[in-house]
Amino acid sequence: MLRIINSRVINNISKQIIRQMTVQPTRSLCSNVPKLQKEEVEVTFVRANGERITAKGKVGDSLLDVVVNNHIDFDGFGACEGTLTCSTCHLIFAKPDFDKLPDKPSDEELDMLDLAFDLTETSRLGCQICLSKDMNGLEVKVPATVNDARS
Repeated sequence: MLRIINSRVINNISKQIIRQMTVQPTRSLCSNVPKLQKEEVEVTFVRANGERITAKGKVGDSLLDVVVNNHIDFDGFGACEGTLTCSTCHLIFAKPDFDKLPDKPSDEELDMLDLAFDLTETSRLGCQICLSKDMNGLEVKVPATVNDARS
């Protein structure tokens, strides 16, 4: 009887060892979501002295993002980093472009614009304007000076 038990134990142990040594097929799943390339939009910023700076941004970026991401040096531009607490990203649009903007300015944006220098009928804050495909080729004027409403 001892021989039967030993033989069964050895048989079971052998099966376990063989199972462990056998390479099991594995499935690998990718948990990363593929990054979709967003379409780029070209924007031209025109300084008060007439200098033109053309840069690209992705659809969905704000005009402030375009300035920051392209390392464009507009003194004091975007001081509050898009939190709508200053007026330093003030931009002036041509009337046809202004009329095509999808969103009207909020009360908060209008309050900040009231503090901006060189305010016009077509002024907006760059942090509040998000790029869309139909804005490709947009041209905006950058006022000569900025007023940081936080000061």
